Amino acid sequence: MHPIAAIACQRASFDLPRDVSYLDAAAWAPLPIQVRRAGETGLLTKSQPWAYSRDVVPVWAERARSAAAGLIGAQVDDMAILGSVSQGMATAALNLAPAAGGRVLRMANEFPSLCLAFDRLAGARGLLVEEVPRPANGDWTAALLAAITRPAAAPLAVATLTPLHWTDGASVDLERLAPAIRATGAAFVVDATQAVGAQAVDVARLQPDFLAFPTYKWTLGPYGMALLYVAPHRQEGLALEANSGNGPSAIGARRYDRGELYDPVALPMAATALELVAEWGVPAIAARLGALTDALAEGLQALGFQVAPRASRSAQMIGGRLPGGLPHDLIDRLRAEKVFASLRGDALRLSPHVWVDEADCGRVLDVLERLLRDD
Repeated sequence: MHPIAAIACQRASFDLPRDVSYLDAAAWAPLPIQVRRAGETGLLTKSQPWAYSRDVVPVWAERARSAAAGLIGAQVDDMAILGSVSQGMATAALNLAPAAGGRVLRMANEFPSLCLAFDRLAGARGLLVEEVPRPANGDWTAALLAAITRPAAAPLAVATLTPLHWTDGASVDLERLAPAIRATGAAFVVDATQAVGAQAVDVARLQPDFLAFPTYKWTLGPYGMALLYVAPHRQEGLALEANSGNGPSAIGARRYDRGELYDPVALPMAATALELVAEWGVPAIAARLGALTDALAEGLQALGFQVAPRASRSAQMIGGRLPGGLPHDLIDRLRAEKVFASLRGDALRLSPHVWVDEADCGRVLDVLERLLRDD
């Protein structure tokens, strides 16, 4: 089998000055120019509604739904359009009714939107919340599998998992865990915020009950929009809100669509972005990002950072830790040098996307070396 060819750097597709090194896609991705233009056209539609047909907006909704489905191997009728991943998690929790005494399973230090709705469910249904601690060897998959199958544990009721840990990109092999989860009869909910658009996600292989992701990170779209995959056997449930578009006649997962769905600004932006990611191809994107984070890993290690080995981390982000801890003002000092990253927990998180090139990686490492030397 030939290796997948990486996509070329797409910096020209973004309004990104050459002196800015932005490695913070896991927080907010900049908009591609054509996505911004789609939003500008949408603003004109709302500014002068008499001059534009409203009939085009529902078409954009279906284009966004279709493109999102294609990125995760779903059917278009299995996708709901919401305002955020937290709404997706709340929708999932609202439609689960596990028996008292079971467990809600997740990784330690998970993002709040994956936790809060299920903490509420646990309180209402008499469930135990089990957080699997970070494994010393970095193997989250083995640690989670051991927790799922632990003989003396309470029955598994709900597994709320992600394909990678959001703080540092540590990978989780959900395809390996999914059969073990299904064997217990537990519900399987996936927050794919940090995955869709940057790595392969296939609901046909995972068979989750629910899977959600936003458009403002790896799929390069607007803030305030998310997609929710709903398995066919979960499509007769309750939406968070009742509106004219998601009543009993709604088809499939559209039952869960948000109110005020037909946003003339956000929908064209989201559809354009999702289609652009599909055009570039997620395998090619992932190949590029893997090459970039491999180079960053080598450079970080040379500077004394501890990073996970390649087999234990995802291609799209890398977390670096210093034995004595990171300088408290490191992110601000990097920003002053026009280098953008995030501090997540005790890790410096670097998350490049297709606008990043090898010069950016070299510059980030050079700036880090100087700042740490001067500290």
